[in-house]
This record gives sequence, structure tokens and C-alpha cells, in this order.
Amino acid sequence: MVKKSVERIYLSIIFLFLYLPIVVLIVLSFNNSKSKVQWGGFTFNWYIKLFSSKSIMEAFGTTIFISLASALIATLLGTLAALGIDAMKKRNQTIMIGATNIPLLNADIVTGISMMLLFVRFTRLGLSTVLIAHITFNIPYVILNVLPKLKQSSRTTYEAALDLGATPFYAFFKIIWPQIRPGVFSGFLMAMTMSLDDFSVTYFTKGAGIHTLSTMIYTEMRKGIRPEMYALSTILFLIALLLLLFMNFRPSVHKEKGDAL
Repeated sequence: MVKKSVERIYLSIIFLFLYLPIVVLIVLSFNNSKSKVQWGGFTFNWYIKLFSSKSIMEAFGTTIFISLASALIATLLGTLAALGIDAMKKRNQTIMIGATNIPLLNADIVTGISMMLLFVRFTRLGLSTVLIAHITFNIPYVILNVLPKLKQSSRTTYEAALDLGATPFYAFFKIIWPQIRPGVFSGFLMAMTMSLDDFSVTYFTKGAGIHTLSTMIYTEMRKGIRPEMYALSTILFLIALLLLLFMNFRPSVHKEKGDAL
């Protein structure tokens, strides 16, 4: 009994440290005062100013474009790479998986500086260089999400379909794709989240006049972050929360429908 109480208290403290800053952020987004320690009344004023701010909306649009485009391209390339790695021999698979893990263990600042040095040697920094950089560091996340699903899938079923006259394209989408689809979707979501949250790589590979939300917040820290950014962060958190709830409850809904049938 005492052990369970201690475990609950410990978990409560951990979740308090995790979510209390987010709660404070949400509260400040509705605070009518610019002060972080004084409550000035409830207001939607910062949300109204957020959508009327041209600079924030441009940075938000750039962030969404880079995150979505890089996640889609990285998901395609990462899935193809995972299929190739899965078809390799055991030794080659070990080498490739080790090489895939290196960018994940590498510090973001090292990745950002190395990519900047590469880009300035051959081209100018701009939106395209940021997009290429995001695609590059997103690919390993997709590979490591898709590979376990490929390991769980049955290759004999795919080969049997080929023996029965199915084309490789048809057999892939009818047999392999349904089994790896959750891993592909998880890799896409992780890639988009990492791209949306990234600062170091974006900061070193972006050109003049290009801003994402992370770089804009960094430049504003010297003069103080505007309360509009609290409102934007609250909206992004709610979107992520709704997406997470959808992903967690959707499988149970499908399972209940299947049991009913």
C-alpha cells in the first residue's frame, strides 16, 4: 500500500514537471496583461493579434510548408530505404542500421553547421536548403519506424502472391503495405514533429529573410517574446493533442467494429 502511494506521488511529480509549463503557457495566452506574474483578466486579444500579424503568419506558413513537405518526402525516401535494408543480408543490415542511428545520436548543432558548410560550397542558403536539410535529418526517423513493421510482416505471403501471377506493385500494395502502414504513418508524424520543432539545423541553413517559428522566437528573445506567441504555441499544442487522441482511439474503434461484425 505504501509502495503504491509512493509510486503515485512520484508519477504525479513527474507529470507536474512535464505539463505545468504548458498549463502556464496556456493561461498566459488568455492573460490581458503582458506581465508573466500578474493576471490582468481573461481576453482573446492575443489570438486576434496573432492572426492579424503578418510576420507571425508568414513564419507559421513557412514552418508548416517545410514540416509537411519534408515529412512527406522523407516518408517516401525512408520507406523505400527501409524496404532496401530489409532485403539485405544480416551483416549489411547491421551496418546500415548503425549508419542510420548516427544522425540521431549526433548533436543538432553539428548537423546544422556541417550542412551549412556543404550548402555554401555549392549554392546559396535559402528555403530550398532548409527543406533539403529537414528531409535529410527526418529520413532516419522514418526508417526506424518502418523497419520493425517489415520484420513483423510475412515475406512468404508476398512471394506466394508473385508465384500466383500478381505483379510486384500489386502484391506490395495488397500484402506488404497494409502491414507496414502504421509504421509509415508513425514515421511521418515523427518526421513532421521533429521538423516543426527544429531550431539548430534551420538556423544554420536558412537564408536572409526566411524565418520559421523557432528562429523568430529566438530573435525575439532579446526584446521579449510577444504574448501572441503564447497563443500560437497553445494552438499548436491543442492540434498535437487532438492528433494524439485521434491516433490512440482510432485503433480501438476499428477493433470494436471488427468484433461486432
